[in-house]
Amino acid sequence: MQEIKEKEGGSSRLFFGEWLVKRGQLTHRKLCEALSEQNQHGGRLGEVLQRLQMLDSDSVSRSLAEYLGMDYMQLDSSFEIDMDVAKRIPEKISKRFCLVGVGDKEGYIVVAMSDPLNIVAKDTVALKIKQPVKVVVSPAQNIRNAIDAVYHGSHIAEQQLRDLVELELKSGEEIIREEDIIEADITSEEAAATKAPVIRFVDLLLSQAVKRKASDIHLEPQEKAMIVRMRIDGVLRETVPPPRSMDVAVITRVKILAGMNIAERRLPQDGRFKIKAPGRDIDVRVSALPTIYGEKVVMRILDKKAVSHELDKLGFTQDFLKDFIRVLSQPYGILIVTGPTGCGKTTTLYAALNHLIDPRKNITTVEDPVEYRLRGINQVQIRPEIDLGFASCLRTILRQDPDIILIGEIRDKETVEIAIQASLTGHLVLSTFHTNDAAGSISRLTYMGIEPFLLVSTLNMIVAQRLVRKICTSCKEPTEVSEEDIARLRMDPYEAGRHTFYHGVGCAACDGTGYLGRLPIFELLHMNDEMRQLITSSADEAQIRQRAYEAGGGNLVESGVKLIMEGITTADEVLDATFTRGMDL
Repeated sequence: MQEIKEKEGGSSRLFFGEWLVKRGQLTHRKLCEALSEQNQHGGRLGEVLQRLQMLDSDSVSRSLAEYLGMDYMQLDSSFEIDMDVAKRIPEKISKRFCLVGVGDKEGYIVVAMSDPLNIVAKDTVALKIKQPVKVVVSPAQNIRNAIDAVYHGSHIAEQQLRDLVELELKSGEEIIREEDIIEADITSEEAAATKAPVIRFVDLLLSQAVKRKASDIHLEPQEKAMIVRMRIDGVLRETVPPPRSMDVAVITRVKILAGMNIAERRLPQDGRFKIKAPGRDIDVRVSALPTIYGEKVVMRILDKKAVSHELDKLGFTQDFLKDFIRVLSQPYGILIVTGPTGCGKTTTLYAALNHLIDPRKNITTVEDPVEYRLRGINQVQIRPEIDLGFASCLRTILRQDPDIILIGEIRDKETVEIAIQASLTGHLVLSTFHTNDAAGSISRLTYMGIEPFLLVSTLNMIVAQRLVRKICTSCKEPTEVSEEDIARLRMDPYEAGRHTFYHGVGCAACDGTGYLGRLPIFELLHMNDEMRQLITSSADEAQIRQRAYEAGGGNLVESGVKLIMEGITTADEVLDATFTRGMDL
């Protein structure tokens, strides 16, 4: 596809690229580079400019609209799409041509398109809805987000849940009550769980969780009602609970799906099942825990689409990514990722494994539990109930001719000793650990009884990690940061005064939270000669931490401050994630 030759509705005969150069948005050298790329791989010039990161999608769309004499539409969360108009266009047409109906005006249907020159798309829509079309220009990603909202929005699933609950409350039917649970036989309980309203409620709940990119669903029986919460971007948020009459049946339905024993309510149980989503299967891991008001159930949503297992898409800085890949390229040694539960350690290691996959290498993992199933890797689930623990698995794995071993978590001295033995015999070992920072891992390992000389001989790098929420770009606006918080973040007051800080005010796109998505912050402990000397001489944690910082490893607060300065996250989020909110000034 060649460059646009002239401006519609105007007198200009300039090519689009030449027009951008004339406006100062592009240099002549970059235009030549983009045209060369276009000739080799095709595509619209605007797509090529975005692919080469010369212009962002918003700039391309705005410029193209102006060039063609068309209207530009941001199509963010503050824009209200006329759902009735949007749904007149079939979803498959919207997705095929990357367009969405947004409203009607003076007898025309207004359609936002990322490629306004696609005459076939315009004619297809006009023919389908039997009405003339007025095209406006909008960035492709905004249109894709709008398509998801129109045809699959989480608010639709939530409203369906509310409608279902209201219908059941009006019907007044008692499916099975909590007070009757002891007297109810298994047959009647199972029958209740297979009734249409219960099945529909659970299906809608799972659908809503997938659409909202929730990591977990909590079903929590209370004295008078059940609480249903979803963990989204690391924070639990309440959603629509079932009617009281359906509480027990909903729990039973989940247990049936997970292959659990529905007659057992006194002991914890674990299970797993799959659900279908467009173009993929999603694993759901289920845990049931007896409480005083009944069984609490937590469903972990393991959606590969919601979690990237590619190193360059995890949000790492270029410097960190370079160091991390360098360590992964070493043939032996130990790499540890440390931090509290839920900070993304396993995701980072899965991305590392994905980077290391090679048909010439034998990669084996031992995990509890196996969260995501990776092609080309041998994954082992430990089973403590039959004495299949980390240590016993690792001993066998070492007899399986491995090249790379992932240990889901270092929990005891025996596991560490086997990991050290593996690294000393020429294996690369990846694992996670639970400490507050990288330097704390050294102290914890020596406290467990590991000799310092063994640590310095085998450790390649320790990474401390946290996740911080990103500001929602749809409702982002400038804000002020207090002098106390600037001091806690160890920011230079002069530099802070030169920057604009941002926060999200809350909108429909982020469910009023002001945040949408998460990304990691890090600190690194490089194992160099000076660090080895410190560890073997039994230096304290503060000395190790200071030396790691001076060697370029940074720290969690500094990593977070960079994101604050770039307008990606907030001071509050970094303070909370790094536990510096209550520190003395």
